Amino acid sequence: MPEELARRLGTFDAVVVGLSAMIGAGVFAAFAPAAGAAGDWLLVALAIAAVVAYCNATSSARLAARYPESGGTYVYGRRRLSPLWGYLAGWGFTIGKTASCAAMALTFGSYVAPGLARPLAIAAVAALTLLNLYGVQRSAGAARAMVAFVLAVLVAVIVAGLSGDGTVTFGWFAYAPLPESAINSPLAPGGVDAWGVLQAAGLLFFAFAGYARIATLGEEVRDPARTIPRAVTIALGITLLVYTLVAVAALRSLQPILLARSEAPLADLVREAGAGWLVPFVGVAAAVAALGALLALLLGVSRTVLAMARERDLPGVLAAVDPVRQVPRRAEVAVGVAVIVLLLVADLRGAIGFSSFGVLVYYAIANASAFTLTRDEGAPPKIVPVLGLGLCLLLAATLPLVSVVSGLAVFAAGLVIWLIRHRNRQRGR
Repeated sequence: MPEELARRLGTFDAVVVGLSAMIGAGVFAAFAPAAGAAGDWLLVALAIAAVVAYCNATSSARLAARYPESGGTYVYGRRRLSPLWGYLAGWGFTIGKTASCAAMALTFGSYVAPGLARPLAIAAVAALTLLNLYGVQRSAGAARAMVAFVLAVLVAVIVAGLSGDGTVTFGWFAYAPLPESAINSPLAPGGVDAWGVLQAAGLLFFAFAGYARIATLGEEVRDPARTIPRAVTIALGITLLVYTLVAVAALRSLQPILLARSEAPLADLVREAGAGWLVPFVGVAAAVAALGALLALLLGVSRTVLAMARERDLPGVLAAVDPVRQVPRRAEVAVGVAVIVLLLVADLRGAIGFSSFGVLVYYAIANASAFTLTRDEGAPPKIVPVLGLGLCLLLAATLPLVSVVSGLAVFAAGLVIWLIRHRNRQRGR
Protein backbone atom coordinates (compact mmCIF):
# COMPACT_ATOMS: atom_id res chain seq x y z
CA MET A 1 0.00 0.00 0.00
CA PRO A 2 1.63 3.30 -1.06
CA GLU A 3 2.08 6.06 1.45
CA GLU A 4 -0.76 8.59 1.22
CA LEU A 5 -0.49 12.35 1.29
CA ALA A 6 -1.86 14.32 4.23
CA ARG A 7 -5.43 15.66 3.95
CA ARG A 8 -4.85 19.28 4.93
CA LEU A 9 -6.92 21.30 2.46
CA GLY A 10 -10.42 22.49 3.30
CA THR A 11 -13.00 23.93 0.91
CA PHE A 12 -11.57 27.46 1.00
CA ASP A 13 -8.02 26.36 0.21
CA ALA A 14 -9.23 24.05 -2.57
CA VAL A 15 -11.20 26.94 -4.09
CA VAL A 16 -8.11 29.16 -3.91
CA VAL A 17 -5.95 26.57 -5.68
CA GLY A 18 -8.59 26.31 -8.40
CA LEU A 19 -8.83 30.08 -8.77
CA SER A 20 -5.05 30.48 -8.98
CA ALA A 21 -5.07 27.98 -11.87
CA MET A 22 -8.08 29.47 -13.68
CA ILE A 23 -7.53 33.19 -13.18
CA GLY A 24 -4.01 33.10 -14.55
CA ALA A 25 -2.27 35.16 -17.18
CA GLY A 26 -4.88 34.05 -19.71
CA VAL A 27 -7.44 36.58 -18.54
CA PHE A 28 -4.97 39.36 -19.35
CA ALA A 29 -4.33 38.17 -22.91
CA ALA A 30 -6.92 35.64 -24.15
CA PHE A 31 -9.65 38.14 -25.02
CA ALA A 32 -7.64 39.74 -27.83
CA PRO A 33 -7.21 36.62 -30.02
CA ALA A 34 -10.70 35.46 -29.02
CA ALA A 35 -12.18 38.76 -30.22
CA GLY A 36 -10.16 38.43 -33.41
CA ALA A 37 -11.82 35.07 -34.07
CA ALA A 38 -15.38 35.73 -32.85
CA GLY A 39 -15.74 39.48 -33.39
CA ASP A 40 -19.16 40.72 -32.27
CA TRP A 41 -20.00 37.22 -30.96
CA LEU A 42 -17.31 37.11 -28.28
CA LEU A 43 -19.83 36.66 -25.47
CA VAL A 44 -21.41 33.73 -27.34
CA ALA A 45 -17.97 32.13 -27.57
CA LEU A 46 -17.52 32.70 -23.83
CA ALA A 47 -20.88 31.01 -23.18
CA ILE A 48 -19.83 27.96 -25.23
CA ALA A 49 -16.54 27.81 -23.34
CA ALA A 50 -18.50 28.00 -20.08
CA VAL A 51 -20.70 25.06 -21.08
CA VAL A 52 -17.63 22.96 -21.93
CA ALA A 53 -16.01 23.97 -18.66
CA TYR A 54 -19.16 23.16 -16.68
CA CYS A 55 -19.47 19.68 -18.20
CA ASN A 56 -15.79 18.90 -17.71
CA ALA A 57 -15.73 20.29 -14.18
CA THR A 58 -18.87 18.40 -13.17
CA SER A 59 -17.55 15.12 -14.54
CA SER A 60 -14.16 15.67 -12.89
CA ALA A 61 -15.73 16.62 -9.54
CA ARG A 62 -17.98 13.54 -9.42
CA LEU A 63 -15.06 11.29 -10.29
CA ALA A 64 -12.77 12.98 -7.76
CA ALA A 65 -15.38 12.48 -5.03
CA ARG A 66 -15.54 8.79 -5.96
CA TYR A 67 -11.75 8.40 -6.26
CA PRO A 68 -10.13 10.93 -3.88
CA GLU A 69 -6.58 10.16 -4.96
CA SER A 70 -3.76 12.11 -6.52
CA GLY A 71 -3.62 11.94 -10.30
CA GLY A 72 -6.96 13.23 -11.60
CA THR A 73 -8.06 11.77 -14.95
CA TYR A 74 -5.10 9.38 -14.98
CA VAL A 75 -6.74 7.61 -12.03
CA TYR A 76 -10.30 7.88 -13.39
CA GLY A 77 -9.35 6.52 -16.79
CA ARG A 78 -7.62 3.52 -15.20
CA ARG A 79 -10.51 2.79 -12.84
CA ARG A 80 -13.43 3.33 -15.25
CA LEU A 81 -12.11 2.60 -18.76
CA SER A 82 -8.78 0.75 -18.93
CA PRO A 83 -5.15 1.16 -17.85
CA LEU A 84 -4.31 2.32 -21.39
CA TRP A 85 -6.84 5.19 -21.39
CA GLY A 86 -5.67 6.26 -17.95
CA TYR A 87 -2.07 6.16 -19.11
CA LEU A 88 -2.82 8.25 -22.20
CA ALA A 89 -4.58 10.86 -20.06
CA GLY A 90 -1.64 10.99 -17.65
CA TRP A 91 0.94 11.00 -20.46
CA GLY A 92 -0.72 13.87 -22.32
CA PHE A 93 -1.23 15.85 -19.12
CA THR A 94 2.31 15.37 -17.83
CA ILE A 95 4.08 16.17 -21.10
CA GLY A 96 1.77 19.01 -22.11
CA LYS A 97 1.56 20.68 -18.73
CA THR A 98 5.30 20.42 -18.09
CA ALA A 99 5.75 22.49 -21.25
CA SER A 100 2.95 24.78 -20.07
CA CYS A 101 4.80 25.29 -16.77
CA ALA A 102 7.84 26.48 -18.68
CA ALA A 103 5.73 28.75 -20.89
CA MET A 104 3.93 30.23 -17.86
CA ALA A 105 7.25 30.83 -16.12
CA LEU A 106 8.49 32.67 -19.22
CA THR A 107 5.27 34.69 -19.23
CA PHE A 108 6.00 35.76 -15.68
CA GLY A 109 9.58 36.69 -16.57
CA SER A 110 8.45 38.66 -19.62
CA TYR A 111 6.02 40.73 -17.56
CA VAL A 112 8.63 41.52 -14.91
CA ALA A 113 11.68 42.22 -17.11
CA PRO A 114 11.59 41.15 -20.78
CA GLY A 115 15.38 41.25 -21.10
CA LEU A 116 15.76 38.81 -18.19
CA ALA A 117 12.72 36.65 -18.90
CA ARG A 118 14.53 33.29 -18.95
CA PRO A 119 16.64 33.75 -15.77
CA LEU A 120 13.58 35.07 -13.93
CA ALA A 121 11.53 32.11 -15.18
CA ILE A 122 14.12 29.63 -13.89
CA ALA A 123 14.25 31.43 -10.53
CA ALA A 124 10.44 31.36 -10.28
CA VAL A 125 10.28 27.60 -10.95
CA ALA A 126 13.04 26.91 -8.42
CA ALA A 127 11.41 29.10 -5.75
CA LEU A 128 7.92 27.61 -6.19
CA THR A 129 9.27 24.06 -6.23
CA LEU A 130 11.05 24.77 -2.96
CA LEU A 131 7.84 26.27 -1.54
CA ASN A 132 5.87 23.15 -2.51
CA LEU A 133 8.40 20.95 -0.68
CA TYR A 134 7.34 22.61 2.59
CA GLY A 135 3.80 21.31 2.25
CA VAL A 136 0.60 21.96 0.36
CA GLN A 137 -0.67 24.34 3.05
CA ARG A 138 2.25 26.70 2.45
CA SER A 139 1.50 26.59 -1.27
CA ALA A 140 -2.19 27.28 -0.63
CA GLY A 141 -1.22 30.22 1.59
CA ALA A 142 0.88 31.75 -1.18
CA ALA A 143 -1.96 31.15 -3.65
CA ARG A 144 -4.36 33.03 -1.34
CA ALA A 145 -2.25 36.16 -1.41
CA MET A 146 -1.77 36.03 -5.19
CA VAL A 147 -5.43 35.37 -5.95
CA ALA A 148 -6.59 38.16 -3.63
CA PHE A 149 -4.34 40.71 -5.35
CA VAL A 150 -5.26 39.63 -8.89
CA LEU A 151 -8.99 39.65 -8.12
CA ALA A 152 -8.73 43.12 -6.57
CA VAL A 153 -7.07 44.48 -9.72
CA LEU A 154 -9.61 42.75 -11.98
CA VAL A 155 -12.49 44.24 -9.99
CA ALA A 156 -10.94 47.69 -10.46
CA VAL A 157 -10.58 47.02 -14.22
CA ILE A 158 -14.21 45.90 -14.46
CA VAL A 159 -15.49 48.93 -12.57
CA ALA A 160 -13.44 51.26 -14.78
CA GLY A 161 -14.65 49.58 -17.98
CA LEU A 162 -18.31 49.54 -16.99
CA SER A 163 -18.43 53.08 -15.62
CA GLY A 164 -16.98 54.81 -18.71
CA ASP A 165 -19.18 57.18 -20.70
CA GLY A 166 -19.77 57.74 -24.40
CA THR A 167 -21.21 54.41 -25.45
CA VAL A 168 -23.55 53.83 -28.34
CA THR A 169 -26.01 50.98 -28.76
CA PHE A 170 -25.68 48.24 -31.35
CA GLY A 171 -28.32 45.52 -31.30
CA TRP A 172 -28.42 44.04 -27.82
CA PHE A 173 -25.13 45.47 -26.56
CA ALA A 174 -23.78 48.91 -25.73
CA TYR A 175 -20.43 49.69 -27.37
CA ALA A 176 -18.05 52.60 -27.22
CA PRO A 177 -18.13 54.75 -30.38
CA LEU A 178 -16.27 53.04 -33.22
CA PRO A 179 -13.18 54.93 -34.46
CA GLU A 180 -13.46 56.02 -38.09
CA SER A 181 -10.33 54.03 -39.00
CA ALA A 182 -12.05 50.79 -37.98
CA ILE A 183 -15.43 51.25 -39.63
CA ASN A 184 -14.57 49.04 -42.61
CA SER A 185 -12.98 46.29 -40.52
CA PRO A 186 -14.25 42.74 -41.09
CA LEU A 187 -14.76 42.56 -37.31
CA ALA A 188 -17.30 45.39 -37.28
CA PRO A 189 -20.62 44.30 -35.69
CA GLY A 190 -22.57 42.19 -38.14
CA GLY A 191 -22.73 38.57 -39.27
CA VAL A 192 -21.56 35.50 -37.42
CA ASP A 193 -18.61 33.27 -38.32
CA ALA A 194 -19.48 29.95 -36.68
CA TRP A 195 -15.96 28.55 -37.09
CA GLY A 196 -14.48 31.71 -35.60
CA VAL A 197 -16.84 31.51 -32.63
CA LEU A 198 -15.73 27.92 -31.97
CA GLN A 199 -12.07 28.92 -32.23
CA ALA A 200 -12.69 31.74 -29.76
CA ALA A 201 -14.49 29.33 -27.43
CA GLY A 202 -11.43 27.09 -27.52
CA LEU A 203 -9.11 29.97 -26.65
CA LEU A 204 -11.31 31.07 -23.75
CA PHE A 205 -11.78 27.51 -22.50
CA PHE A 206 -8.04 26.98 -22.25
CA ALA A 207 -7.74 30.26 -20.35
CA PHE A 208 -9.83 28.98 -17.43
CA ALA A 209 -9.54 25.20 -17.62
CA GLY A 210 -7.56 24.91 -14.38
CA TYR A 211 -10.32 23.36 -12.25
CA ALA A 212 -8.60 19.99 -12.76
CA ARG A 213 -5.96 21.15 -10.26
CA ILE A 214 -8.54 20.64 -7.50
CA ALA A 215 -9.18 17.08 -8.65
CA THR A 216 -5.47 16.22 -8.94
CA LEU A 217 -5.08 17.25 -5.29
CA GLY A 218 -7.89 14.90 -4.25
CA GLU A 219 -5.68 12.96 -1.85
CA GLU A 220 -4.87 16.15 0.09
CA VAL A 221 -8.43 17.44 0.54
CA ARG A 222 -10.40 16.87 3.74
CA ASP A 223 -13.80 15.15 3.31
CA PRO A 224 -13.22 14.88 -0.47
CA ALA A 225 -16.69 13.55 -1.37
CA ARG A 226 -18.17 16.81 -0.11
CA THR A 227 -15.31 19.27 -0.50
CA ILE A 228 -14.19 18.62 -4.08
CA PRO A 229 -17.56 19.05 -5.87
CA ARG A 230 -18.26 22.16 -3.79
CA ALA A 231 -14.81 23.65 -4.40
CA VAL A 232 -14.95 23.00 -8.14
CA THR A 233 -18.41 24.59 -8.41
CA ILE A 234 -17.46 27.67 -6.41
CA ALA A 235 -14.14 28.21 -8.20
CA LEU A 236 -15.69 27.76 -11.65
CA GLY A 237 -18.61 30.06 -10.76
CA ILE A 238 -16.33 32.86 -9.56
CA THR A 239 -14.07 32.50 -12.60
CA LEU A 240 -16.96 32.56 -15.04
CA LEU A 241 -18.41 35.66 -13.38
CA VAL A 242 -15.05 37.45 -13.53
CA TYR A 243 -14.43 36.47 -17.16
CA THR A 244 -17.92 37.56 -18.21
CA LEU A 245 -17.59 40.95 -16.54
CA VAL A 246 -14.11 41.47 -18.00
CA ALA A 247 -15.41 40.58 -21.46
CA VAL A 248 -18.35 42.99 -21.16
CA ALA A 249 -16.09 45.76 -19.90
CA ALA A 250 -13.57 45.14 -22.71
CA LEU A 251 -16.24 45.15 -25.40
CA ARG A 252 -17.84 48.27 -23.98
CA SER A 253 -14.55 50.19 -23.90
CA LEU A 254 -12.77 48.84 -26.97
CA GLN A 255 -15.23 47.00 -29.26
CA PRO A 256 -14.16 43.73 -30.90
CA ILE A 257 -12.07 45.56 -33.52
CA LEU A 258 -9.75 47.40 -31.14
CA LEU A 259 -9.80 44.53 -28.66
CA ALA A 260 -8.57 42.09 -31.34
CA ARG A 261 -5.70 44.43 -32.24
CA SER A 262 -4.56 44.97 -28.66
CA GLU A 263 -1.35 43.45 -27.33
CA ALA A 264 -2.35 44.29 -23.74
CA PRO A 265 -6.17 44.24 -23.71
CA LEU A 266 -6.80 45.09 -20.07
CA ALA A 267 -4.21 47.87 -20.05
CA ASP A 268 -5.84 49.36 -23.15
CA LEU A 269 -9.25 48.92 -21.54
CA VAL A 270 -8.43 51.07 -18.52
CA ARG A 271 -6.70 53.67 -20.71
CA GLU A 272 -9.80 54.00 -22.90
CA ALA A 273 -11.97 54.16 -19.78
CA GLY A 274 -9.95 57.12 -18.44
CA ALA A 275 -8.29 55.15 -15.63
CA GLY A 276 -4.72 55.16 -16.91
CA TRP A 277 -3.41 55.13 -13.35
CA LEU A 278 -4.44 51.43 -13.23
CA VAL A 279 -2.07 50.39 -16.03
CA PRO A 280 0.94 49.63 -13.76
CA PHE A 281 -1.30 47.59 -11.47
CA VAL A 282 -2.59 45.61 -14.45
CA GLY A 283 1.00 44.74 -15.42
CA VAL A 284 1.87 43.62 -11.89
CA ALA A 285 -1.36 41.62 -11.60
CA ALA A 286 -0.59 39.84 -14.88
CA ALA A 287 2.83 38.82 -13.53
CA VAL A 288 1.32 37.65 -10.24
CA ALA A 289 -1.43 35.75 -12.07
CA ALA A 290 1.20 33.96 -14.17
CA LEU A 291 3.04 33.06 -10.98
CA GLY A 292 -0.17 31.73 -9.40
CA ALA A 293 -0.97 29.63 -12.45
CA LEU A 294 2.60 28.28 -12.43
CA LEU A 295 2.24 27.30 -8.77
CA ALA A 296 -1.01 25.43 -9.46
CA LEU A 297 0.48 23.72 -12.53
CA LEU A 298 3.52 22.50 -10.61
CA LEU A 299 1.23 21.06 -7.92
CA GLY A 300 -1.00 19.34 -10.47
CA VAL A 301 1.77 17.84 -12.59
CA SER A 302 3.71 16.53 -9.59
CA ARG A 303 0.60 14.75 -8.25
CA THR A 304 -0.04 13.14 -11.61
CA VAL A 305 3.61 12.02 -11.73
CA LEU A 306 3.15 10.54 -8.23
CA ALA A 307 0.06 8.59 -9.34
CA MET A 308 1.76 7.30 -12.49
CA ALA A 309 4.83 6.26 -10.51
CA ARG A 310 2.65 4.31 -8.09
CA GLU A 311 1.34 2.25 -11.02
CA ARG A 312 4.85 1.97 -12.53
CA ASP A 313 3.86 3.94 -15.62
CA LEU A 314 6.73 6.19 -14.53
CA PRO A 315 9.81 5.13 -12.49
CA GLY A 316 8.67 3.85 -9.11
CA VAL A 317 11.30 5.94 -7.30
CA LEU A 318 9.06 9.00 -7.93
CA ALA A 319 6.27 7.50 -5.81
CA ALA A 320 7.96 8.29 -2.49
CA VAL A 321 6.13 10.52 0.00
CA ASP A 322 8.13 12.61 2.46
CA PRO A 323 7.40 11.16 5.94
CA VAL A 324 7.60 14.56 7.65
CA ARG A 325 6.01 17.02 5.21
CA GLN A 326 3.83 14.33 3.59
CA VAL A 327 4.39 15.68 0.10
CA PRO A 328 5.60 13.84 -3.05
CA ARG A 329 9.08 15.34 -2.71
CA ARG A 330 10.80 13.37 -5.48
CA ALA A 331 7.96 13.95 -7.95
CA GLU A 332 7.98 17.66 -7.20
CA VAL A 333 11.75 17.94 -7.62
CA ALA A 334 11.62 15.91 -10.84
CA VAL A 335 8.93 18.18 -12.31
CA GLY A 336 10.81 21.31 -11.27
CA VAL A 337 14.04 20.03 -12.84
CA ALA A 338 12.23 19.04 -16.05
CA VAL A 339 10.69 22.50 -16.37
CA ILE A 340 14.05 24.21 -15.81
CA VAL A 341 15.71 21.98 -18.42
CA LEU A 342 12.97 22.94 -20.90
CA LEU A 343 13.60 26.60 -20.14
CA LEU A 344 17.30 26.12 -20.83
CA VAL A 345 17.16 24.11 -24.05
CA ALA A 346 13.75 24.36 -25.77
CA ASP A 347 12.03 26.86 -28.03
CA LEU A 348 8.73 26.80 -26.20
CA ARG A 349 6.80 28.53 -28.97
CA GLY A 350 6.81 25.22 -30.80
CA ALA A 351 7.07 22.90 -27.80
CA ILE A 352 3.65 23.67 -26.34
CA GLY A 353 1.64 23.57 -29.54
CA PHE A 354 0.26 20.17 -28.56
CA SER A 355 -0.76 21.28 -25.05
CA SER A 356 -4.20 22.50 -26.11
CA PHE A 357 -4.87 19.24 -27.94
CA GLY A 358 -3.69 17.30 -24.89
CA VAL A 359 -6.03 19.21 -22.56
CA LEU A 360 -9.03 18.36 -24.73
CA VAL A 361 -8.07 14.67 -24.88
CA TYR A 362 -7.59 14.70 -21.10
CA TYR A 363 -11.09 16.06 -20.48
CA ALA A 364 -12.61 13.83 -23.15
CA ILE A 365 -11.31 10.84 -21.19
CA ALA A 366 -12.66 12.37 -17.97
CA ASN A 367 -16.13 12.71 -19.51
CA ALA A 368 -16.01 9.19 -20.90
CA SER A 369 -15.06 7.94 -17.43
CA ALA A 370 -17.90 9.89 -15.78
CA PHE A 371 -20.37 8.39 -18.25
CA THR A 372 -19.70 4.95 -16.73
CA LEU A 373 -20.65 6.05 -13.20
CA THR A 374 -23.90 4.67 -11.80
CA ARG A 375 -26.46 6.63 -9.81
CA ASP A 376 -25.26 4.96 -6.60
CA GLU A 377 -21.72 6.13 -7.44
CA GLY A 378 -22.79 9.76 -7.75
CA ALA A 379 -23.16 9.90 -11.52
CA PRO A 380 -24.01 13.28 -13.06
CA PRO A 381 -26.98 13.44 -15.48
CA LYS A 382 -25.87 11.50 -18.60
CA ILE A 383 -26.24 14.59 -20.79
CA VAL A 384 -23.34 16.23 -18.93
CA PRO A 385 -20.53 13.80 -19.86
CA VAL A 386 -22.02 13.23 -23.33
CA LEU A 387 -22.12 16.96 -24.06
CA GLY A 388 -18.68 17.45 -22.51
CA LEU A 389 -17.14 14.67 -24.60
CA GLY A 390 -18.74 15.93 -27.81
CA LEU A 391 -17.72 19.54 -27.24
CA CYS A 392 -14.13 18.56 -26.38
CA LEU A 393 -13.85 16.72 -29.67
CA LEU A 394 -15.50 19.60 -31.54
CA LEU A 395 -13.12 22.17 -30.08
CA ALA A 396 -10.18 19.88 -30.87
CA ALA A 397 -11.26 19.99 -34.51
CA THR A 398 -11.02 23.79 -34.54
CA LEU A 399 -7.39 23.85 -33.38
CA PRO A 400 -4.68 24.85 -35.86
CA LEU A 401 -3.42 21.89 -37.90
CA VAL A 402 0.06 22.11 -36.35
CA SER A 403 -1.43 21.72 -32.85
CA VAL A 404 -3.45 18.67 -33.89
CA VAL A 405 -0.52 17.04 -35.68
CA SER A 406 1.94 17.70 -32.84
CA GLY A 407 -0.63 16.48 -30.31
CA LEU A 408 -1.24 13.26 -32.20
CA ALA A 409 2.52 12.76 -32.47
CA VAL A 410 2.98 13.12 -28.70
CA PHE A 411 0.17 10.64 -27.97
CA ALA A 412 1.52 8.22 -30.59
CA ALA A 413 4.93 8.32 -28.89
CA GLY A 414 3.26 7.66 -25.55
CA LEU A 415 1.30 4.75 -27.00
CA VAL A 416 4.46 3.15 -28.41
CA ILE A 417 6.19 3.45 -25.02
CA TRP A 418 3.18 1.91 -23.27
CA LEU A 419 2.99 -1.00 -25.71
CA ILE A 420 6.71 -1.75 -25.31
CA ARG A 421 6.49 -1.61 -21.50
CA HIS A 422 3.30 -3.71 -21.51
CA ARG A 423 4.91 -6.35 -23.72
CA ASN A 424 7.99 -6.47 -21.48
CA ARG A 425 5.80 -6.88 -18.40
CA GLN A 426 3.95 -9.76 -20.06
CA ARG A 427 7.24 -11.46 -20.89
CA GLY A 428 8.47 -10.97 -17.32
CA ARG A 429 5.58 -12.89 -15.85
